[in-house]
Amino acid sequence: MTRPPTAAQRRVIEGADPVTGRLRGTEAQLAALVKRGLAFRHPRPPHDHFLTPAGHRIREAVPEAPAEPTPDTGVFTARVGGEEDPPETGPARRREVHSAWQGLLELRRMTHPDGAVDRPCGWERTHLVRAAALALEAAGHCPAGGDTDGYRVRATPQPEAVAVYAPDAQTLAACAATLERAGWQAGEYTEPRTRTRFLLASPRRV
Repeated sequence: MTRPPTAAQRRVIEGADPVTGRLRGTEAQLAALVKRGLAFRHPRPPHDHFLTPAGHRIREAVPEAPAEPTPDTGVFTARVGGEEDPPETGPARRREVHSAWQGLLELRRMTHPDGAVDRPCGWERTHLVRAAALALEAAGHCPAGGDTDGYRVRATPQPEAVAVYAPDAQTLAACAATLERAGWQAGEYTEPRTRTRFLLASPRRV
């Protein structure tokens, strides 16, 4: 039976970039994670280390509550719309979104056998709401929040599918076009009870 990671190795795994899985640590720590199949060393300079799918699973299993309360760590989170305490908008936020989207494209390139960046990767399939929201925010769509009406991305009971709501038909169609360009399949549907139009979107496989 494989031994669980040490406390030091867990800290390195917990500190991985939430989108790309890029790791920071000492050479010894990173080498140990590679040996255990929890990380890999990218073959191209600067030869950064990234979590493998097994490493991501361990990271997701890490308890959310840290041993000691910590202040905001500044970890990037895509806007899903309707947050009670949304981050400030502005140039800094746009830079963060752009960087996160570029990191996600790089993750696609590294994890797809053919190096394709035009379709979602495994991380996106396990983080559907965040992945769809990042694609929308990176394309310049406005999320709902405060006095602003915009898109809202929500989980659904269906496997590998999210629901996207928008304030009007034109915005909904624009969101569909953006998701399709980002490698998602999106179709419009109507809720039977409320008659509200929404998108049902899922990551494209080919």
